[in-house]
Amino acid sequence: MLDLVGMRTRLDERGSGRTSVFVHGLGGDLRSWDCLWPLLNDDRRSIRYDLRGFGESVAMFEDAFTHGEDLVSLLDALDIDACDLVGVSMGGGIALNFTLDHPERVRSLALLSPQIFGWDWSEDWRAYWKRITDVARAGALADAKRLWWEHPLFEATRLSEAAEHLQEEIARFAGRQWVVDRHSLVMPDIERIHELKVPTLLLTGLSDVDELRLMADILAASSDRIERIDIEGGHLLQMEKPNICANHIAAFHAIHSSTT
Repeated sequence: MLDLVGMRTRLDERGSGRTSVFVHGLGGDLRSWDCLWPLLNDDRRSIRYDLRGFGESVAMFEDAFTHGEDLVSLLDALDIDACDLVGVSMGGGIALNFTLDHPERVRSLALLSPQIFGWDWSEDWRAYWKRITDVARAGALADAKRLWWEHPLFEATRLSEAAEHLQEEIARFAGRQWVVDRHSLVMPDIERIHELKVPTLLLTGLSDVDELRLMADILAASSDRIERIDIEGGHLLQMEKPNICANHIAAFHAIHSSTT
């Protein structure tokens, strides 16, 4: 466990050399990277951790916070001046937001099926989310988890060999954010994607839901620093297609290690 500003988090790392930091998504924890983790090269230092409110992390107070400032605290605690960031889903949104806020702390960015902070979600999306949170706040966590498992976001994952990994992840999820989410609201990042300065890899699933595909379209069209690669898969590419993701990330890092 590592003490940060206002929280304690579980940390896992492997390898040595230039540092990559992996950020998991909503409902996950550092084990969200389990399928990809053994495939990473040991000639790099790779770090994964539990976001505040997820996994085995412990918040020291109940005030509002941001995952971006927690990441600043993590890098400072580990004496990391700058890193290569890798994020999936909500973790991709965190990584993008962090890079826009703290460009000096990021050498390169790899985004897997990323969300965009401040996105104006569709009515259908908001209605399904409200069903989950209403059920969770009524104390029926098992039913909320069933609705999360059935979410259209995970259709391709449910039909893949990664289904068991997703089931295990949902079983571990405490559901705190469905009841009370203390993360501060942020301004929409869509307004400033054009400010992105670092080399960015965007991996997107061809079978991901339309709303996430639209986010990827906007990202790719908003910055010439973004290289997009479509993969046969759904939303959780690090679970569904770990070998393909690992190869693309390794190639991306190899190219940009010598240029950034």
